[in-house]
Amino acid sequence: MEYRFLGHEMASEIKPLKDCGYRLDSLLDLFDVLSDGIWRVETCAPRMQSDWSVENKTLGQCSITAFLIQDIFGGEVYGILRPGGNYHCYNVIDGKQFDLTIEQFGDEADRLVFDNSNPQSREVHFRKEEKYQRYLNLRSLLKSVLGI
Repeated sequence: MEYRFLGHEMASEIKPLKDCGYRLDSLLDLFDVLSDGIWRVETCAPRMQSDWSVENKTLGQCSITAFLIQDIFGGEVYGILRPGGNYHCYNVIDGKQFDLTIEQFGDEADRLVFDNSNPQSREVHFRKEEKYQRYLNLRSLLKSVLGI
């Protein structure tokens, strides 16, 4: 499989936290599991669901994925301010940047600036009940697939 997400070259080196409870080998392993049917229209941001497709499965999945990654691998979540005032979320783990959902931007991905200047918190993001419920759904689907 050809990987195109930000940080894919180092993702196999990023291991889960010892006490996270998830049986995954690496961040690359998580990407594979999420790509294999866990990212779906129900986990996509509602405003983007009409554009979601299997070909663009990372669309509308950034914040819930970034906070799930933080649960499993630690690190920090940062955001890139987008037109309209929303943030596109990504992770920094051990000083390295990872964005498992960057493919949703297609050719525009090359113009995103990952400068770690906008820290994001789950308390702010999860004030939106629908987003919190999508996060819980994503987490539940992952646990189900992993048999935990």
